[in-house]
Amino acid sequence: MKLRILLLSLLIAAPALSLVGQVTITAKKVVYTRPKPIAGFKKNFTITYPKVKAATLALSRKIEAALSYEKLFDFKLQEELTEIQWLEDATYDVHYNANGVLSVSLTMEGSGAYSSVATRRIVVNASTGKRVQPVDVFLNTEELLAALIRMKDTEVQKAKEELKSDPDTKNEDFSGFFNDAEAYHKVSLSEFVINENGVTFDHNYGFPNVAKALQPTGEFFMKWQDLKPFIKLDGLLASFNR
Repeated sequence: MKLRILLLSLLIAAPALSLVGQVTITAKKVVYTRPKPIAGFKKNFTITYPKVKAATLALSRKIEAALSYEKLFDFKLQEELTEIQWLEDATYDVHYNANGVLSVSLTMEGSGAYSSVATRRIVVNASTGKRVQPVDVFLNTEELLAALIRMKDTEVQKAKEELKSDPDTKNEDFSGFFNDAEAYHKVSLSEFVINENGVTFDHNYGFPNVAKALQPTGEFFMKWQDLKPFIKLDGLLASFNR
């Protein structure tokens, strides 16, 4: 009798336990209209929100808060409707959503004097709703950072060589852009996304808008196999350490 009761309890609990860490993301597209647009093409802008369904309403809201455009971009909707009028489109991409890990990139695109795009990359613990920080999941962070810096140096060298070999740019001096990037935009581990194959760390060189077309990608990919020495065995990414 006691065994039957125990088995029944486990069966009842199983569905609830299976929901832990599982989330469903659906897109909610909202078109906003500015009451006093500064130009015809500024009349409307679109934001596609990631709407989250998790095990509980509270957890759903917590994950949505972690994925907030307002929070990640220091963006204020009311100011965009009235004063700033830069935004044209905001959207997101889900890179991974399994095993209690949610990895998303959010992008905002707009125009002022120039068109520009801003992207934030984020990993969320789908069981707690908290944004994952590098120290939460990576070991030997100084060594890992050094590896990214080497990847950055290789990318910069390749970009310089391509500029020198291009007839349209070979006589131009772009060293100032790279020097400023080195001085003011340091490589960090702070922004990254994951997928089945590995981790992509993002680096913004900070080139001015007039030179954005010359800016290297700043996307440094590392396979899970290469990341094994850096993954915390008690962290959220431990299951990838195989």
